[in-house]
Order: sequence, then C-alpha cells, then structure tokens
Amino acid sequence: MTFSSCYIYSPRAEGWLAQASRQLCDRVKSSDTLWLPHYAGFVYRSSLRDPQLRSLFTSDAVLVPVPGSARSGEAPWAALRLAVALSEVGFALRIWTGLRRRYAVTKSATAPIAGRPTVQQHYDSFEVIPAAGSFRRVVLIDDVITKGRTLLAAALRLRLELPLSDIRGFALIRTEGFVHQIKRLEESCHGVVRWAGGDARREP
Repeated sequence: MTFSSCYIYSPRAEGWLAQASRQLCDRVKSSDTLWLPHYAGFVYRSSLRDPQLRSLFTSDAVLVPVPGSARSGEAPWAALRLAVALSEVGFALRIWTGLRRRYAVTKSATAPIAGRPTVQQHYDSFEVIPAAGSFRRVVLIDDVITKGRTLLAAALRLRLELPLSDIRGFALIRTEGFVHQIKRLEESCHGVVRWAGGDARREP
C-alpha cells in the first residue's frame, strides 16, 4: 500500500532537531490541543504545493483513523484526534470510525523489538463495522509509522469489507530509527509499505 508522511521522528539521533522530533512525537501521541492543529495545518499547507499529497486528500476521500494498541473505547484515540484536526484545518473531509480494535495488543513504543506485534497480530485484533454505502477513496490516518505493520494490517482488514475502495495511508510522522542525525523536521515523503520476507517493509 502507498503512504505519505510529513514529519520525521528519531528516537536515537543526537542534536536539537532530534530532540525536537521527540517532543513532536510526544505532543501528537498526547493529542496536544495547542500543537495538533498546528501540525495538521502544516499538512494542509504542504498539500497546496505537493501534488502527491494533494491527490491523497481528494474531496471524495474518507478519513479512517487507525486504532491505537488498546481495545477501542478503552483509551484516548490519537489517530482520531489527528483525523479531526486534519479535517478542521482545511480538508473538510468525512471521518469514518468503522475500523476498531477488538482486543488490545502490545504497545510497540514500549516493547522490545522482538516483542512488537506482528502484522498478523494486528490484523486479527481489528474488526470492521459495516459501512453505510461504499467509499471510493479511503485514507487510513495514523500518528506514527515505523515499519508499517499497523497500517498494512489495517489496509488488509479494510480490503475485505471494502474491496472496491482505493485504500491509502497517511502517517503524520515517520520514524527514522537508525540515523545518527536528522537534517530536517518537516519533510514530506511518499512511499510504500510492502509484505516482504514475512514482515512489513517500509520504503523509504
């Protein structure tokens, strides 16, 4: 599946930009009411000069927030608040919360690499509430993409229920886990998440 992203986050790099990226990630994860509209506004302004980003958020697109690791309804939903912010700052798109988490999975941010949920575990934990009608374009909204397991599993689950929909992904932040320094915090990216070698692979 294809995806787009607008910010960079580095959990290990050094320097003030890397520190700013970690602060950005914390603000988004906590749905900071002051900063979230600011970040969503940057996405909208970027779409005015980036044809690929503009083509993602077409007028007939439906934003579908990806559930967090907790069972739906049992914890704040960062991706939903991000979707609302994106819609309110200028995109004015419909939001559909039909993708839910039936049960909790391990939280990737605090788990060791070997203990993070697999694509299959994410897929099994998702359920889709039947939609009233069909959607031509679905944009999965997530706060952070690392390998892309969650987005890929969400897209696969939605594909069963919405076989005719064009399903794409948007993550506000993408993780750059193996760099020692980042040169920019704001940088649009368009890539793909593939199934390769028994796991999700994000490129770039």
